[in-house]
Amino acid sequence: MIRLHKGTSAFVHRNPFAACSSTVPRPFCSSSPARSFATAGKIDGKGVSQEVWKEVAAEVEKLPRKPGLAVILVGDRPDSRSYVTLKHKAADACGFLNIANTLPEDVSQADLLRVVTQYNDDPNVDGILIQLPLPPHIDQKVVLRAIDRQKDVDGFHPYNLGGLARRGEELRQAKQKFQVNLSSNVPCTPLGCIELLNRYGVNPSGKHAVVLGRSNIVGLPMAMLLMHNDATVQICHSRTPNLPEACRQADILIAAIGRAEMVKGDWIKPGAVVIDVGVNFVDDASRKSGRRMCGDVDFKAAKEVASLITPVPGGVGPMTVAMLMRNTLSNAKRNVAEQNPVGFDRVHPVPEASWPPTSINVP
Repeated sequence: MIRLHKGTSAFVHRNPFAACSSTVPRPFCSSSPARSFATAGKIDGKGVSQEVWKEVAAEVEKLPRKPGLAVILVGDRPDSRSYVTLKHKAADACGFLNIANTLPEDVSQADLLRVVTQYNDDPNVDGILIQLPLPPHIDQKVVLRAIDRQKDVDGFHPYNLGGLARRGEELRQAKQKFQVNLSSNVPCTPLGCIELLNRYGVNPSGKHAVVLGRSNIVGLPMAMLLMHNDATVQICHSRTPNLPEACRQADILIAAIGRAEMVKGDWIKPGAVVIDVGVNFVDDASRKSGRRMCGDVDFKAAKEVASLITPVPGGVGPMTVAMLMRNTLSNAKRNVAEQNPVGFDRVHPVPEASWPPTSINVP
């Protein structure tokens, strides 16, 4: 089991797999015998996200102003409204200037772009988020590209994705390691996955990682982040031949393919670490709603084979929101430093790179 040990300021998720002497297979321990073993440890994304929120709130206290996060919701889709509510609660808990702007379903693209421009020009706004999906009459690509790349806390702007691709070479040239807390405007879900691996003592360096899915939001940036952490990465998708066999090679398996419980227990290498990004709903007559949420991995079967696994819900989802708060804080630190170039030594902004330029309770 994963035990959480209280430290002076935050929980430390100790790596229970440091020693390989046990007969129980451990992640990445080639000496472990191939035999049945205990149920996988559950990666507590909700608990880790609480710690990230606390850390962000502590940093906000050092700033001369609150970080500003503007969240734009178009229409009134129940799922989008629910996600936006979680983001507002997180921003409040972290001590942000929390700006909510709900626009009607039939808002014109021109009017939406005017709102984006308003926030781009506001020096008190450090992050802009547009809740997706947008109505069909609005060109999502045009709107997302209109966001100032230095305020693009979702990390969807082509400039920020391109910067992430270049980041590996920059780190190698500087002989530095990738650090989540020194990142800026990286897509939140894959960044949250890396944070979970770090908090549970799973070092991707030298490991074989398989990413199921190739989207710009999760799959591609996830692969880049794993490479920046020195993993050997294979991206798989619907056209990959013999997908189960490819997955069985993974020391770290990231499932982000968008198909309910597609990854079965016999797809998983004994002792692998499984991060399930999927959010799906399947019929379940035992539930009052008639449906239940599940991931892309058959959790019940996979936990008998893996060493660590994220549940759905309660795994990656809370970390996406937590990384949104982290990105906003990083932008605020940079902006405060630029606005106060002399005589302000309480802020330690994110180090410059070629990109971009220049107790809290989870509800």
